[in-house]
Amino acid sequence: MTPQAVDFQMRRRTGHPDFLDLPWDLPLETWRHDRMVDVPRGISRHVVRFVRYGDAIYALKELPHRLAEREYRLLAELDRLFIPVVEVAALVTGRQVGSPRSPESVELEAVLITRHLDFSLPYRRVLGATGSDSALGDRLLDGLVNLLVRLHVAGFFWGDCSLSNTLFRRDAGALGAYVVDTETGELHPQLSDGQRLQDVMVAEENIFGELLDVTAEGLVHHMDPALAAEELRRRYDGLWSELVQEVAFAPDQRYLIEERLQRLNGLGFDVEEVEVSAQGGEYHLRLQPRVVEPGHHVRTLQALTGLEVQENQARRLLGDIARYRTELETTTGGPVSERYGARRWLIDVFEPTIAAVPAELRGRLEPAELFHQVLDHRWYLSEAAGHDVGLNEAVKSFISTVLPRATAPGLDELALEDR
Repeated sequence: MTPQAVDFQMRRRTGHPDFLDLPWDLPLETWRHDRMVDVPRGISRHVVRFVRYGDAIYALKELPHRLAEREYRLLAELDRLFIPVVEVAALVTGRQVGSPRSPESVELEAVLITRHLDFSLPYRRVLGATGSDSALGDRLLDGLVNLLVRLHVAGFFWGDCSLSNTLFRRDAGALGAYVVDTETGELHPQLSDGQRLQDVMVAEENIFGELLDVTAEGLVHHMDPALAAEELRRRYDGLWSELVQEVAFAPDQRYLIEERLQRLNGLGFDVEEVEVSAQGGEYHLRLQPRVVEPGHHVRTLQALTGLEVQENQARRLLGDIARYRTELETTTGGPVSERYGARRWLIDVFEPTIAAVPAELRGRLEPAELFHQVLDHRWYLSEAAGHDVGLNEAVKSFISTVLPRATAPGLDELALEDR
């Protein structure tokens, strides 16, 4: 059948096909095209179809113009904030079949195009997989909770958090969760506690209903819908508290700052701001978390200090810079800029630590790795002593007890050659 003349506008992000060979003159539900493929997907209130271009599969969702514009913008914004979301590719609007003045003209809904997440599955396929058990259900909840907390840290109110609006992908034994649908979402500079708790309540209700459905269909037998909904809230409250709770410590327990920064880094969050107040002879620490961007730590550390290190090393060094900057602010009684604090840390802390290594032991560890291990050593010594032992004592102990046992690069190869 010859396609009808159709007017439309397309906004497309670079790096994706032009999609111009698709039948934009037809409603999505009537498409019959060589590029169309079947892909496992969750339940959607809108018509969704999938097309293939080379190795990439794209999801096309038909919905009203206003909602499509809004979701296109929100998905792009969440991606910019390093939130795990499906990649938005294009938006097609203004689809008008026939002359606008003709009574036979038809205005079709907009189409949002996103790239399908490779190796991802909807929750129904995850829970219905062969060998699915309670541990897999736990990982599903953990993935969704981590995603919801990351969204809330970024200031995003989802409004319809559910398993159906999420895709899951295996990630080193865990399940990574990705936002698929943001129709009801709102992006704010910061969420109130009321907005967060409303989002969690909606998530509880949706998950209860979704698990009731899959249980009734016989897809899953190892998850109680009511208990799973309660567990989602418990895990959310625990993770959120870990990020924002205030910690009190004595003046000689400043190593607890480093410990707290490490825990947040391990959860996938960075620290925007460190706030320390003194009350009644003890310090109170509050942190402002933010979502970590890929490669962020390496780039940030290099910009601040000129050091070129690996990602985990950079994360650790930046944590120590934040700790040292807090000490400077406590000592001086005034604010210290990030750049000035990093420069002072480089001169007063990092370089003297590296310079303290005797000539015969240099080269056993690269500088960033050596400093990282010194921080670990300081933490262990401080925990055993019950107070902060200080960097100088930790460096001396590390050089005398740990560094001599470190294998110099190439030593094993040289030993083999001598045999």
